[in-house]
Amino acid sequence: MFGTIRRHATWLWVFIIAVMIVGLVSFFNPASRVSGGRGGAGDHGSIDGERIGDEDFRNAYNEVRLEFLMMYGRWPDADAKSLGFDPDRETYSRLFWIQKLKENNIRVDSGSAARAANGIFMNFGRERGRPYSLEEFSQQILAAQGVSADDFERFVSHELGREQLRSVVGVTGKLVTPAEAQALYIREWQELSASAVFFAASNFLASVSTPAPEAVAQFYTNQMSAYRIPDRLQVSYVKFDVTNFMADADQQIAKLTNFSAMVDQVYRQRGTNFYKESLTADEAKARIRAEMRHELASVAARKKANDFASDLFDLKPQRPENLSALAQSNGLTARFSAPFANDFPPDEIGPVKGFLNAAFALTAEEPFAGPLTGTESVYVIALAKIIASEIPPLEKIRRQVETDFKYTQALMLARRTGSQFALTLTNGLAQGKTFAGICTEAKVKPTLIPPFSLSTRELPEGVEQITLDQLKQIVFDTPVGKASGFVPTREGGLVVFVQQRLPIDDATMRAGMPAFINSVRQARQNEAVNFWFRREAEKSLRDIPLLQSRPAPSGRGRS
Repeated sequence: MFGTIRRHATWLWVFIIAVMIVGLVSFFNPASRVSGGRGGAGDHGSIDGERIGDEDFRNAYNEVRLEFLMMYGRWPDADAKSLGFDPDRETYSRLFWIQKLKENNIRVDSGSAARAANGIFMNFGRERGRPYSLEEFSQQILAAQGVSADDFERFVSHELGREQLRSVVGVTGKLVTPAEAQALYIREWQELSASAVFFAASNFLASVSTPAPEAVAQFYTNQMSAYRIPDRLQVSYVKFDVTNFMADADQQIAKLTNFSAMVDQVYRQRGTNFYKESLTADEAKARIRAEMRHELASVAARKKANDFASDLFDLKPQRPENLSALAQSNGLTARFSAPFANDFPPDEIGPVKGFLNAAFALTAEEPFAGPLTGTESVYVIALAKIIASEIPPLEKIRRQVETDFKYTQALMLARRTGSQFALTLTNGLAQGKTFAGICTEAKVKPTLIPPFSLSTRELPEGVEQITLDQLKQIVFDTPVGKASGFVPTREGGLVVFVQQRLPIDDATMRAGMPAFINSVRQARQNEAVNFWFRREAEKSLRDIPLLQSRPAPSGRGRS
C-alpha cells in the first residue's frame, strides 16, 4: 500500500512546498471546521434544548480563537493542544457561557466594551509605539485568520459579561473574615525548624561482606524477572540529513518574490510575546527566516527519502537486504542500529516520531518503513534482526547480580538501623534527653533543615533525598518537640525531629495580608464558579454529541 502511494506521490511535493509556506502564515480557517464532518447543519447538538446553529457555532469558535490570542499572544496552531487547548470543547464551553449570559439578562454597556477594546489595542501596539485602531487591528491582525471586527466586538462584550456573571455566581467565595484570614495566613506562612537524620544504603555498603556464591545464586533465582531483557530489534537504515538540503531550500526561497513579506506577516501574527527571551524585531525575523529555511530543507529531505522509499517498495520480492543494495546503487550509505527495546530508540537515531511503533510493526513479509521524520533527519528503515526476550544466565551477569545483592543488604541494614534509632529517639525524648544528646550517643549526624513553611515551593538544601511534598507531610504531621517515626525511602530512610515553630513577623503579615486575602477570595470564588459551572454544564450540555463520551468542558482560564 505504501509503495503504491509513493509511486504516485512525486507530483505532490511542489504543492506541499507551497502549502507549507502558506501554513506558516495562515493557521486554521473556522469556516472549514464548521462546514466539514461533524460541523454540518444541525449536527452541533443543543444547549438547554435550544439547537445550536451553524452561525452560532462559527461565531463561538472565532471567539475561542480570539481568547487564545489574548492569552498567549499568538493564534492557536497545531501545537496548541500541548497547552491544553481543545477548540471543539472550548467552543461548547463558550456557547454555554453565552447562553447563561442571555438567561441572566447580563448586558455590557458600550463604554465598558470600548475601554476594554482600547486596552487590547494598546497592548498589541506596544512594540510599534502606538495603539491600533479598530480598522487597523481588523486588517492586520484579524483578517488573515478569517476573524471579523464583529467577532472581536462580540468577544469583548462576552468576556466582560462572563466577568459579571462570575462575580454573581462566586459572591459567596468572597466572604472571608479577618480572623479566618489571619489563621489561614499563619498556617500557610509560619515556618518550622527541624532536623533530619538520614540513613542511606550507600553508607552501609562497606559493612556488607562479600556474599557467598550460593547466596548470590538464591538472590538471582528470586529476582530473575528483574533481569529479563525484553524483545529487541535491530534495523538497517538510510538517513537523509536536513542540513544536506539547505541549498535546495535556498533555491526555493529565491523563487519566492514575496518571501520578506511572508516573514513580516508571521512576525506580526506571532506578536511580541511569542519568544520567551527578549528579541529585537530584526532578531525575531532572522529566526523566522531560519525556521522557514529549515522547514523547506526538511521538505526536500522528505521528498528525497520518499523517492528512495518508493523505489525500495517497488523491488520484488521484498527482502530486508534490498535496502542496502538500493542505497549502494544510489551512492547512499546503509547503517545498522544497535539492538533496542520498545521503550527507547537507539542512540544513533534518537527521537523520531512514530519510530518505535513503525520498527516493531516490521515483519518478514513487510520489512520496510518510512520515511520517518525527525527534527534533523529523515529515515527509511528495514528489519535486520529480531532478538527474543531472554533472561541472561547468572554467569553472564554475575557481577551485576553481586552488586545488586550487596546494595539490597545495605538497604535492609540502613532501614533496620534507622528504625532502631527512631525508637531510641522517641524513648530518649520521653526521658527528657535532648535531640542533640541522643544523636551524639547514637553516633549519628543530624542535618539541620533550613526553616520552611507550607508555602515553600523549593526543596530546602540538604534534603534532596526526598520530595518537597514528602518533607512537608512528615514535618507538619509531627508535633513540635517530637520526632517522626522512621520513614523509608528508595535510598534508605530518615527520621525527623521538629524543633520549633518560628514566630510570624507582624509587620510582614500586615503588609502581605491584603494580597493574601485577595488570593483566598479569588481561589474560593473560582471554586464556587467551577462548582456552578460543572453543575449547570452537566444539565445544559447533555445533548452535545461530542461530549457524550467525554467529560464536559471546563470553565478554565478566565471563564
